Amino acid sequence: MCRNIRTLYNFEPAATVDEMQAAALQYVRKVSGFRQPSQANQEAFELAVEQVTAATKSLFDVLVTTAPQRDREIEAAKAKARYQQRVATTQP
Repeated sequence: MCRNIRTLYNFEPAATVDEMQAAALQYVRKVSGFRQPSQANQEAFELAVEQVTAATKSLFDVLVTTAPQRDREIEAAKAKARYQQRVATTQP
């Protein structure tokens, strides 16, 4: 999976449409293999991003969880700690 796609569900505040669209763009780039499509593929690429964004929003509208909402700052700090641990174990 693309490392640039972040979990968006169950955060406070909730993910914005812009965040969903950015994740959709990363997904479409990954599966298509295009960072920037040719003019011939531009319309299909943009349509795919719109459809993935809509699917993400629809999914979030129906998902149910009993887990407490996560805090973005705490999750970012955890990710940073995991990264530092990874770096520390890979360097001699």
